[in-house]
Amino acid sequence: MLYTHATIITVDPSRRIIEDGAIHVKDDLIADLGKSEILRAKYPNEEEYDLSGRIVIPGLISTHMHTPQTLLRGTADDLELVSWLCERIWVLQGNFTAEDGYAAARLSIGEMLKSGTTCFLESMFADRYGFDGLCRAVEESGIRGCLGKIVMDIARYAKDDAWAMHPGLVEDRETSLLGTLKMWEKWNGKANDRIRVWFGARTPGGVSDGLYREMTALSREKNIPITMHCAEVRADRDFFASVKHTPMSYCNSVGLLSPSTVLVHMVHLDDSDIATLAASGTHVAHCPTSNAKLASGICRVPDLQRAGVNIGLGTDGAPCNNTCDLLQEMKLAGIIHKSTSYDPTAVPAETVLEMATINGARALGLADRIGSLEVGKKADFVAIDTRRIHLQPWFSPVSAVVYTATGRDVDVVVVDGRMLVRNGELLTMDEAEIMREAQQRSREVVARAGLTERVQARWPVE
Repeated sequence: MLYTHATIITVDPSRRIIEDGAIHVKDDLIADLGKSEILRAKYPNEEEYDLSGRIVIPGLISTHMHTPQTLLRGTADDLELVSWLCERIWVLQGNFTAEDGYAAARLSIGEMLKSGTTCFLESMFADRYGFDGLCRAVEESGIRGCLGKIVMDIARYAKDDAWAMHPGLVEDRETSLLGTLKMWEKWNGKANDRIRVWFGARTPGGVSDGLYREMTALSREKNIPITMHCAEVRADRDFFASVKHTPMSYCNSVGLLSPSTVLVHMVHLDDSDIATLAASGTHVAHCPTSNAKLASGICRVPDLQRAGVNIGLGTDGAPCNNTCDLLQEMKLAGIIHKSTSYDPTAVPAETVLEMATINGARALGLADRIGSLEVGKKADFVAIDTRRIHLQPWFSPVSAVVYTATGRDVDVVVVDGRMLVRNGELLTMDEAEIMREAQQRSREVVARAGLTERVQARWPVE
């Protein structure tokens, strides 16, 4: 297939932008890339897909996502993190079935694909959600998924026993750690290597030192990456202080810091933490909307960048965003740090696009395959339709993508050389069926949790 007449933002090492560009896709790879006129002459018999008026970017990579939580969109608004978790989200998730987990995964994936995300890192999938169903949803949809299965053995948040997990979510070493190994053996590398299985460790305070050390040893032995929330709220700092550590000194003490680890949020760090993090090669997933909505604080992104830390971008879950649209996340990522630093150049649009593409690929250990548009890499790309009044005029295509476009402007999505979205419509999933099932199952989960009245509108509904 020859995709022609697009403005192509390659995010290649030279960061070139090709006007009236074309991509030649052969099987699941980018076989050629250049000016439309040249490629059309080189491949005269190739089927052509005209992308006039579109900006093509590498497929977006979300480095932090909770697929089950999309079923709970809007159920826990305007709460700080610990109340949000203990009183709403854990209670709701503790009433999930495996069928609910599969429906939620399909809903999340459908939304991600339609808004331009072609690869995602699931952070912490509990056993009760049905990990097989998550893998099936990835396999069937065509998306690329790095899937973190939960590792835990302590059923509380941080250091306070009052912040207890719902009983339905409690897991032990055998179910979580050993269960992850079983799923890794079963699913890792499946679906033409679109599925990778990760350890999805709970936040410190939810995992014993011994289990962390066992997990990190297995990670090194078997090359299984790790993702974990860390230093998200002040309660996390309090936990680290209670064991006489800073966030990064603790992570270092149990073997968590490595180029195969993605730490999420990382809001409450001091200067020594940043230096330790940079020296270790550990990656950070930045989730500005979640951190702002839950009043957790703002990640020190400019300081992390100056230290050389690789930073990806994530939407987090739908109850704290409330969307899986990484394009919307990109805009906030480009704006929020200007406000806090009083520096309009703090995190420019180009840096944000790198976070959502090549930086994300580095964080997931996939930079040799995805994250930029280069010959020999996987054919994962997204076409954004600029033939709309709210996207005209534009002068810099990067600015148009980061500051103007949203997921609703995504026209075409290709993953592994296969078109999954065309004219903004899903090709591999039945969107109407997914929505019907999600609506039904979300209400059933809320009812089982006994929270129907508490999640309703605060204002009177007639």
